[in-house]
Amino acid sequence: MIPYKYTTNEQNEIMKSMTVLIDTREKKNEHITNYFNNKQIRYSFRKLNFGDYSFKIPANEKLGIPRDMYFNDKLAIERKANLDELSSNFTHNRTQFENELIRSNGARLILMIENQGSYNDILQHNYSTEYNPKSFIGTLHAFKHRYNMDTVFLNIGAAGNFIYYSCYYFLREILK
Repeated sequence: MIPYKYTTNEQNEIMKSMTVLIDTREKKNEHITNYFNNKQIRYSFRKLNFGDYSFKIPANEKLGIPRDMYFNDKLAIERKANLDELSSNFTHNRTQFENELIRSNGARLILMIENQGSYNDILQHNYSTEYNPKSFIGTLHAFKHRYNMDTVFLNIGAAGNFIYYSCYYFLREILK
């Protein structure tokens, strides 16, 4: 992926230049872009084939990176606002949702569920759709193994931080 071994200073320079990519179809994410703005994190909008967030390294001739390097085929974060949205994706929009996962073609996927939903909330049927909790859990586990997808439940206020550091540490491991 990156055929060159960078020094620690070069790695740090690349890490600082990392730009988070936001899918152009992503809606109602002001809390995330506000976090990026407040922390002076670079981001740009781009149509992504799957997922809502990923990252790129901008071109840097000095470091031997002649053009922007995109990693949206290596790591993608799919954001769901809550368990209701996810259960709807698993039922009414299942084919569309699963086709997006199929397009990931082995990339690392993270399903990020906001608004304090939890695994236990699924078990307790603490969501407003009629989707059976056993089916909900079954789909989560099947998709985890089928599409190399982890599921993370978090508070909406942590979303921007989670997205940034998921990309940051993925890149850091590549550069090591």
